[in-house]
Amino acid sequence: MNQAAVVRLGVIGLGNIAQQHIDNLRSGDAGRCHLTAICSRQPGELAQKYGVQHFAKPMELIRSGLCDAVLVATPTFNHCEVGLQVLDAGLHLMMEKPLGLSIAEGEQLLENQQPSQVFGLMLNQRTDPLFKAMRDCINRETLGDITRTHWTMTNWFRPEIYFQASDWRATWKGEGGGLLLNQCIHNLDIFQWLCGMPATLRGFCQFGRYHDIEVEDEATAYLQYENGASGVFIGSTGEAPGVISSICRRSGRTIIRWRTLLLTLNTPSTSHYSRSTREMFGMPCAEVTDITPDRKVNQHGLVLANFADAILDGAALIAPAADGLHSLALANAMLLSTWESREITFPLQSKAYQSALDQRISASSLREKTNTEVHVDMSASYR
Repeated sequence: MNQAAVVRLGVIGLGNIAQQHIDNLRSGDAGRCHLTAICSRQPGELAQKYGVQHFAKPMELIRSGLCDAVLVATPTFNHCEVGLQVLDAGLHLMMEKPLGLSIAEGEQLLENQQPSQVFGLMLNQRTDPLFKAMRDCINRETLGDITRTHWTMTNWFRPEIYFQASDWRATWKGEGGGLLLNQCIHNLDIFQWLCGMPATLRGFCQFGRYHDIEVEDEATAYLQYENGASGVFIGSTGEAPGVISSICRRSGRTIIRWRTLLLTLNTPSTSHYSRSTREMFGMPCAEVTDITPDRKVNQHGLVLANFADAILDGAALIAPAADGLHSLALANAMLLSTWESREITFPLQSKAYQSALDQRISASSLREKTNTEVHVDMSASYR
């Protein structure tokens, strides 16, 4: 490892999440990523504060020669355009989630990546020790094949002011979706990271059920896998406090209950016991163990530190950009299934979804931003 080398990182977009990234860069929690330039439409007071160069336009930063890599933290509708500019300039790219508005945008970005470029995605929940422990349990051969999944993420409660404080958020024109693209994109990534992609999906989304918005704020999907397993995904920004998730396998299950991770092991496996027992109402013995790990890690900092390691040392990325296509496919499929009242088969046809989305974008408009005072505590936004 080359400890002396650093990655000169520029940040485009200075919204709430970008401020957290900058804090990590300034504190050293982002490893060998060093902040060298920022880009925003606002005046450059922050640039003076941080002692870095400020640019008003993305291309000015990209062409400045001050950056080896760029973190794109703009609103979602700019991800594809700005990301393409970064890749076309030959710089490395870290994209905030989601990869784009749609599968089609994600595919376009990946097609423009050169072999020499490192292209990562800010899927920080992959560094959460709880999900890592859950993945370790699932990958153990002793647990057997997945038989059923139940992934409920209803702890993304958002009050009305969250949407009123932005002109683009929760509009088709500005964000290309709501709950699924903004909040649950993390959960959808973890869901497929743990269980793999389904073969088919039937989605049921509700639009503006809890908020004065045009996009989805609640989603339910029924999934079927190639091996015959079934699954349910539920997400909401209108429920509090929410969240129970479980993944069942032939020899046990893992379950998240109020930030606690429980592992249940059946002895013998359910299928073996069913075939061999002579007890008409018998059940296999089950041992439940609390395997909740310490979750005190800087998730965003770890992803940026890994990004630098990938650029400087060739380390494997925690979340390669290509992985972002999976969560986008799930989110896009749930919406398309709802709009067309039909089951979706994977792989999702990107043109079909893009056409349906474009119709809604053309009929949408940005909202008038509220002048109400807003208190922002980003630590309260993480689930």
